[in-house]
Amino acid sequence: MAHYRASEPKREQFRRYLEKSGVLDSITSVLVALYEENDKPNNALDFIKLHLGSAGPEPADVDALRMEMADLQQKCNLLVEENNELKNRLMQYEPSPEDGAAE
Repeated sequence: MAHYRASEPKREQFRRYLEKSGVLDSITSVLVALYEENDKPNNALDFIKLHLGSAGPEPADVDALRMEMADLQQKCNLLVEENNELKNRLMQYEPSPEDGAAE
């Protein structure tokens, strides 16, 4: 019995950790969703895995995607600038369709 009491603070600390990190809320919401399903899935574990995994990408994935997005945004801006520059150069050598129609 003494061993049980010695581990009680550890259990309580772990429970608070799970609460603070949002694990208990996530698991509870998935279990509630499973309970409320009209057509219960054949494999409840797959249902839980699927719905727990839908929380979003891993933070490392998010950081990688942000870096890729910033890189692609920079490339896009460079291409827009190049496009505008080429349009201006083209206008020097070819009259616009409006100018040809006015003559």
